[in-house]
Amino acid sequence: MVGSLETGRLKVAWAQRHMPVLRGIRERFELEQPFRGLTLSCVLHVEAKTAALALALKAGGAEVHLAAGNPLSTDDDAVAALREAGVDTHARRGESTGEYRTALHAMLAAQPDVLIDDGADLVVLAHTDRPDRGKILGSTEETTTGVTRLRSLERAGKLRFPAVDVNDAMMKHLFDNRFGCGQSVLDGLFGATNLLIAGRTAVVAGYGWCGKGIASRLRGIGAEVIITEVDPVKAIEARLEGFRVMPMLDAAPEADLIVTATGNRDVVRGEHFRVLKNGCLLANAGHFDVEIAITELAGLAESRSTVRPGVEAFRMADGRTFHLLAEGRLINLATGQGHPVEIMDLSFSLQALSAEWIARRGRELPPKVHPVPPELDHSVAVAALAPLGAGIDDLTAGQREYLAGWEEGS
Repeated sequence: MVGSLETGRLKVAWAQRHMPVLRGIRERFELEQPFRGLTLSCVLHVEAKTAALALALKAGGAEVHLAAGNPLSTDDDAVAALREAGVDTHARRGESTGEYRTALHAMLAAQPDVLIDDGADLVVLAHTDRPDRGKILGSTEETTTGVTRLRSLERAGKLRFPAVDVNDAMMKHLFDNRFGCGQSVLDGLFGATNLLIAGRTAVVAGYGWCGKGIASRLRGIGAEVIITEVDPVKAIEARLEGFRVMPMLDAAPEADLIVTATGNRDVVRGEHFRVLKNGCLLANAGHFDVEIAITELAGLAESRSTVRPGVEAFRMADGRTFHLLAEGRLINLATGQGHPVEIMDLSFSLQALSAEWIARRGRELPPKVHPVPPELDHSVAVAALAPLGAGIDDLTAGQREYLAGWEEGS
């Protein structure tokens, strides 16, 4: 499908209008040109908010190349607007696995200096299929899944360049993972089904930051929420926050809706399908489409059919039918519009600043996973206060002296 250029322009302008922190960074980039002479290759969910980031990087002097991080998350209208603006974009909604891989290779063929990644597929490819890419200064990563893969490379002694863990920055995971996922997953559920969630029993698999946000929002619109976990600490946290907590095998027979958010595979599998309630909705909010064992589900089903855009029905021999949403891919982007614009303003501002940090300091950094420098995290928080209608106090001289005394042990 070819996107509408005019619609794309409007979508990007709307996103930019509601991303004041990134807008301020872009204005500085235009003056300072921190990426002059550098090539940035990005694998992200290609939609209007991402376009705002790509255009900010381009304004800073970068040659920007962009590919899709997920086959169903691309907005073709935004692609049209990006291409018109001079951003080399390899993405279309519904692209095949082959097209996805070809686009990844195109990102490396551009001879990038900095990688901006979502899920670490590009970084992993740079380490495997294209190990000769010695010019890369470093990368940034904004997902839990991607950071897990980067740390695995680091532990194995195979990480070849510095990587910035944007995901665990305070201004990312506290808001993007929790409030972003919380709202956008509901957006995806509503867009796919147009069904009432209130009064239903919803099971959320995983009580990390994303799971917390999803569970909170589901409860907020009237669902009874059950949490499943493998971590006893997170399980206790969920229980003390008022949720029922139980193994998936016990939760599945009660579930009207299951949302996975673990980053692991086969979270909902054969043993669970055998006891699922008739009509159960199955959705995934994890990065990859592996959390719901779709091949196993298809093998158990007597028939499989599309009953609504983004909704597949799997009918069992005993008459029960389950509904898989968005092919088991990211529900919030495949059938929704992704995280709210104001939330991505924070996350993409951190991405832009982290990419600048790599561009300026990458050659002197060791090949390891680095946290976002605290001063960058702090600067995004300060810049976001006024647009969000918030203000804070300053410490008095006496308060500073008092705290300094505690730090010195006096």
